[in-house]
Amino acid sequence: MNLIDVKGISDKRVLDLNKLGIFTPEQLIKHFPRNYLDLRNVLPLEKCYNNEMVLTCGRIMTAPRAFVSSRKLKCVRVMVEQGMKGFTAIWFNAQYVMSKLKPGVEYLFYGRVKSDFGGITITNPSFEEVDNNTRLKGILPVYTVKGNLTQRAMQSVILNALNKMEINSVIPQEIVLKYNLMPLKKAYYDVHNPKNMITQKLASERIAIEEYFTLISAFKFIKGDRQQVRINNYNCSAQDMREFTSRFGFEFTEGQKRAVNEIFADLTGARSMNRLLQGDVGSGKTAVALCSIYASVKSGYQAVMLAPTEILAEQNFKLIQKYFPDYESVFLSGSTKATEKREIKKRISDGSARIVVGTHAVIQKDVEFYNLSMCVCDEQHRFGVEQRSSLVSKGIIPDVLVMSATPIPRTLSLIFYGDLDITEITDKPKNRQAVSTFVVPERKYEGMLKFVQDTVKSGRQVFCVCPKIEGDDEGTVMSVTELYESLSSSLLGVRVSLLHGKMKDAQKATIMQDFKDKKSDLLVSTTVVEVGIDVPNATVMIVYNAERFGLSQLHQLRGRVGRGADKSYCFLYSSTDDQKATERLSVLCESSDGFAVAEKDFEMRGSGDFMGTRQSGKAFSELGNLSYSPSVIFFAKRICDEVFASPKYLSDIRGVAIEKYEKLKDVALN
Repeated sequence: MNLIDVKGISDKRVLDLNKLGIFTPEQLIKHFPRNYLDLRNVLPLEKCYNNEMVLTCGRIMTAPRAFVSSRKLKCVRVMVEQGMKGFTAIWFNAQYVMSKLKPGVEYLFYGRVKSDFGGITITNPSFEEVDNNTRLKGILPVYTVKGNLTQRAMQSVILNALNKMEINSVIPQEIVLKYNLMPLKKAYYDVHNPKNMITQKLASERIAIEEYFTLISAFKFIKGDRQQVRINNYNCSAQDMREFTSRFGFEFTEGQKRAVNEIFADLTGARSMNRLLQGDVGSGKTAVALCSIYASVKSGYQAVMLAPTEILAEQNFKLIQKYFPDYESVFLSGSTKATEKREIKKRISDGSARIVVGTHAVIQKDVEFYNLSMCVCDEQHRFGVEQRSSLVSKGIIPDVLVMSATPIPRTLSLIFYGDLDITEITDKPKNRQAVSTFVVPERKYEGMLKFVQDTVKSGRQVFCVCPKIEGDDEGTVMSVTELYESLSSSLLGVRVSLLHGKMKDAQKATIMQDFKDKKSDLLVSTTVVEVGIDVPNATVMIVYNAERFGLSQLHQLRGRVGRGADKSYCFLYSSTDDQKATERLSVLCESSDGFAVAEKDFEMRGSGDFMGTRQSGKAFSELGNLSYSPSVIFFAKRICDEVFASPKYLSDIRGVAIEKYEKLKDVALN
């Protein structure tokens, strides 16, 4: 069945669905609601809280008035009467409401309440006449839409697809009955059209169980298939490895020593290595990875180190040059000049270049290795499975080490990275200081800026991170360019620079290098600085709209400071009044342990939102809008283990599970 076969989907609507990444009916029914409107209770504004989404009602007092805001947005404002009180309804970039609202008529409004200077405003509300209410009632799904798609149209075509599709569970029927699992088709119906939020939660959990069961099964099959016999034999002895580690000038931590020993055991074992090295920011993963590269080149082979950004790749290249002076190393990236690329590729193919460091340019088809035996992928969550496979294909069953500085609980690691053996470094170097972390409310903003000025005067540098390149229509999120302009004008004597993802790689590299070279004092950036940026002189990290980030990502950003000998600070600036958001941010003030933060993050967020596309790819992002507890994942793992203990089931689920895994290969993570 194709999309066009679903009732209500025309050729034009197919194009709009394609813009959302929906090309099949299966993808359509997995386009889960990003939110729900609970419209069962109409509340008076006096019982509502600031910044809360509410359904309320009122009578239009005056004709709608159009105006242009200070941010050059076309707006519409109307005064609304509710009993003896009144409030203002305002819309941004929605001129159509001018002709829809009639003075003297009573309407239902659904929107976000704002209380400023004693006045009450409801922003960008949906609305409908009280006497003709057909939409604003019950529990309505809210979808991400594009083009000419509307919420009502999306809801309709999804339900039409569900009516026409056959939805069968991969989990053996015997197991479904044993654990009294909800029929899968009913779960899809209840997610897209819930009677109440309890049925929605149960349905979400049932779908999550199905998806995780399938993926964990795939990892079990893949891991078994990839137990390949060792081809490359290493003659690097334990004594050689000890001599190499002495080059670093510091004693390895117990965690680093354990990691090196596990890698060494892999390299001297009968099967090729396929290992994840997971550790917190500053735990010394790179030093361990260099040990694996040393084992390769010492034995006469080539090694490659892949990084997701040119900035991080260049940092790695400098380390390679420092610790491998006896071996020729080359750097290859997208911005390398054509004439240099030809020479570098020649030296890689004839084997004279023993260590190759670079970005995605390394995995291009015309890059051929002489005898590649070791592949190291830095920040593995930034690469799709296909990219990793492309790199591995350039050698004959090379050993693979992938690194991640995004800690997740070990029990979850065993699930999400089921095709890899896992090594964790849980301790930190002895001289590494904890970063003092504070949640900064709006009333303390000026004091924070004064601290920034004092920091710069003392010769130190500051990171400021924004969640978005562009702000939002409601003005609740400041864009990175707006922040840059604001700080440039308010912080006199402070040299402010700007960095964001839409810049070209060469420009980003120049800006970052200038910051490292102390040519600027404060770097305003998006999260492009999250990974691998090493500026020991930077001692302050400020995150704006911190409530919009996950705890693990905030912990990563915090890790950009505290890399030198000086005391460092992280300020989480948030103007939200939401108590849960404030409680969540306070976790970072209480703990500097990335694994503990990750545990808490998963516990508090309790859904696919924790993993997201940054961590695990498309297969998990499909579940991002569903709400389920961590126990669901462990239950899926448990029944998967039960199924694999009974060979009679395996032939039935293998095909579907492997197909699920193969879908990951088309995903490049950003």
